[in-house]
Amino acid sequence: MFRTLQPSSESVEIFVDGKSVRAADGSNLASALLLAGFAPFRLTPVSSAPRIPYCMMGVCFDCLACVDDVPNVQTCLVRVRAGMKIDIQRGAAEPPIGEGQ
Repeated sequence: MFRTLQPSSESVEIFVDGKSVRAADGSNLASALLLAGFAPFRLTPVSSAPRIPYCMMGVCFDCLACVDDVPNVQTCLVRVRAGMKIDIQRGAAEPPIGEGQ
């Protein structure tokens, strides 16, 4: 039922706000972004207040960022993989509409 999050000892390149960053392959994306000094992750829609991860378990939604051009991604629930592109999310973002909708 539960599995440990055991990142690889191999580091991979990800792109954070257009800058190349090294992170452990398979590690938690939110923690990798925090270690890289990425903050804030998002700005709130009404007041543009900055937000960074709070709960690290998918409850608070303060870790939302745009990952690989997909907005509203909870970075605390995603693992690092090579070539990821992460950008700050400014305000509310409409999710992409899938085919057939």
